[in-house]
Amino acid sequence: MHRVLLLPGDHIGPEIMAEARKVIDVLVAEFGFSVECETAHLGGCGVDAEGAPLPESTLRLAKASDAMLLGAVGGPEWDGIERELRPERGLLGIRAAMGLFANLRPAILFPELAAASSLRPEVVSDLNILIVRELTGGIYFGSPRGVEQRADGVREGFNTLRYDENEIRRIGEVAFAAAQRRGGQVCSVDKANVLESSELWREVMTDLASNYPDVTLSHMYVDNAAMQLVRAPKQFDVMVTGNLFGDILSDCAAMLTGSIGMLPSASLDEQGRGLYEPVHGSAPDISGQGVANPLATLLSLAMMLRHSLDEAALADHVEQAVRSVLQQGLRTADIAPQGTSAVGTRAMGDAVVEALRARAA
Repeated sequence: MHRVLLLPGDHIGPEIMAEARKVIDVLVAEFGFSVECETAHLGGCGVDAEGAPLPESTLRLAKASDAMLLGAVGGPEWDGIERELRPERGLLGIRAAMGLFANLRPAILFPELAAASSLRPEVVSDLNILIVRELTGGIYFGSPRGVEQRADGVREGFNTLRYDENEIRRIGEVAFAAAQRRGGQVCSVDKANVLESSELWREVMTDLASNYPDVTLSHMYVDNAAMQLVRAPKQFDVMVTGNLFGDILSDCAAMLTGSIGMLPSASLDEQGRGLYEPVHGSAPDISGQGVANPLATLLSLAMMLRHSLDEAALADHVEQAVRSVLQQGLRTADIAPQGTSAVGTRAMGDAVVEALRARAA
C-alpha cells in the first residue's frame, strides 16, 4: 500500500488536483493500484486555515508519506503579509524539511504540439532535455540575508550565495546517473568567470566526471546557456545547475515545448521520496474559470509513479493516455492554435480518464 499526500494548494491548484485524483481512482479501479491518499494544506491555503504556509500537521503527513503531489501555491492576496508567512515560504520549507535536494525538470516536446512552440518546428522537434536543479542550497537559502537600513539612511537588501562541495557533488551524481540512462551528456551550467561559488561548482563537477567515463561533461556559463536554449536547444541532454540558475533556465526550457502547462517536475531526497508538481504555478488570472491545463499535473503523477513508487508500468499508461488525447486533437486554451476551440480542465481530465480505461480494456 503506497501512501500519497495530496497538496492542492492555491488558485488553480485544487482544479488540477481534482483531475489527478480522477486518474488515481481509475488506476485503483482498473489497474489494481494500491494507494492511500490524504490531503493537506500547503501555501496560502495553509496560512488561511492553520496560520502557516507549512502547517505542522502537513509536515507530519509528508514525513509519513511515500510521495507527495502538489498543485500550486501563491497568489496576490498574500503578497502583503509578513515574508515568513507567504505561500512560497511553505514550498521552500517543505523542500528543506524533507531534504528534497534534486529537482528534475524534463522539457519534452510532444510531436503533436510542435506548432505550439514559439520557435520553429525544426528547431524544437524531438526536443528532450532534462534539467537537474539543486534545490535546497544556493542563494535561496544562504545567510546572512535581509533588508537593513545603512548608517546613511539608505535601505539595502542582501542575499548570500553559498554551496559546499558535498552539496555540489550530491546533485552532480544525480545528473551523471540520469545521463547514463539517457544520451550520455551532461552540461554543467555556472558563472565561474565572476562567482567563487561557481568556481568551486566547476571544480567539483570536473572531479566527479572521472567516476562516469561513459558520460561526456561540458561546462557553460549561465548567460550563454540561456541563449543556447533558444538558439539550438537540441544540443542539450542533461543540464545540471544551482538553485537560482535552474529556476530561470527550467522555465525558459518549458516554453520551448509550447506551454508551461505541459511540464511536470520532481523534487527528490536521497532515498527517492519526492514532491511532484507542475512547473506552471497557481495562475490566479485564470483561477476558477475551469480552463487550466491539467496535463502537467497528470505527467507529474506519472513521474511520481515511476521515481518514488516503483510503478513504471502505471507511469507508462498515464503518459500514453496523455499522448492519446493530444493525438485526438484535444487542446486546452494554452496549447490550442489561434482561432481553434479549446476544452476545459475537467473535459481534458475526463479524456485522459477515458484513454486510461481504454488501455485497461
